[in-house]
Amino acid sequence: MTTVDPDFAEQEARKARLFARINKLDSWFQVLGLAWITPILKAAAGDNPKAQMKDIWHLLGVPLVAILGFLMLWGTLAPKVQTSLGAVPGPAQVWEQVGNLHDDATRAWDKEAAFYERQDARNAKLIAAGKADKVKERAYTGKPTFYAQIWTSIKTVFFGFLIATAVAVPMGIAAGLSKTANAALNPIIQIFKPVSPLAWLPIVTMIVSAVASTNDGMFTKSFLVSAITVTLCSLWPTLINTSLGVATIDKDLVNVSKVLKMGTYAKITKLVLPSALPLIFTGLRLSLGVGWMVLIAAEMLAQNPGLGKFVWDEFQNGSSQSLAKIMVAVFTIGLIGFALDRLMYAIQSLFTFTNNR
Repeated sequence: MTTVDPDFAEQEARKARLFARINKLDSWFQVLGLAWITPILKAAAGDNPKAQMKDIWHLLGVPLVAILGFLMLWGTLAPKVQTSLGAVPGPAQVWEQVGNLHDDATRAWDKEAAFYERQDARNAKLIAAGKADKVKERAYTGKPTFYAQIWTSIKTVFFGFLIATAVAVPMGIAAGLSKTANAALNPIIQIFKPVSPLAWLPIVTMIVSAVASTNDGMFTKSFLVSAITVTLCSLWPTLINTSLGVATIDKDLVNVSKVLKMGTYAKITKLVLPSALPLIFTGLRLSLGVGWMVLIAAEMLAQNPGLGKFVWDEFQNGSSQSLAKIMVAVFTIGLIGFALDRLMYAIQSLFTFTNNR
């Protein structure tokens, strides 16, 4: 009869619990685009380091080599292309502008803080002199920083995306549940889905200008033009996927709802939405991606003070640093787009039960 060393058994149990935690975290690493962390953790825990190193190479090593190759090719070819603004900037010049934009933002924040300090000091003197009626509070009106423009673009795209979601999901549910509604909506979808944001912008601009005569409201006209254009271009993927998800619900579930005599509200909330959520979220992810792409063009023409306007202003500026700053904006747009997609995927993983993580 063989005996098991209690210390060995305890050690194996701890390892099993550790690997269980790593496997549980792996699903979230994949959602966040960080799947390469899992083999690193497993290798550190002693789980077949040779096999884990192979996974690390494929998940982390190959992408890093590809990025390095891209940077080397970019740095080699860029100086050979001459434009009206000089040679195309390489990685070093673009990175230099990242630092310059940050320094510009820091100086702008210092100016803003100094402005409010002077205003507070002036108002304090007026109050001390018994002239409280002359106290004035003015907002700082300096040029927005690059970070402020990023934040403006994010706010704008989410505003338009939320409006699109509020319109598209109910319409998609109606189209999925009713053949009549589907027949009515289908030609509208097919006609308007391919329309470019550049075609919508003049129409939206004129309507917003007619309805909002000034910029004194909660939202400026340029913000509304950009957000509504995002809405008009991004609602179609959600509408189509919602309709498809609802229409493909298991017929047995539909029959059960009829047997139970479920009302329309109960049917939608307890049967339709849970069953269609994976496809609805697929549509939402596509819509947010479309909205983010559309936003940049919309901001360029509507002059909403976001990343699109930043790119347009630098193009018009035509300085020796403008092209590098535009490329900073391009990489920023790409990284934010990736982050928004991962955010939606994470939310989808919280609300749906799928194996696609």
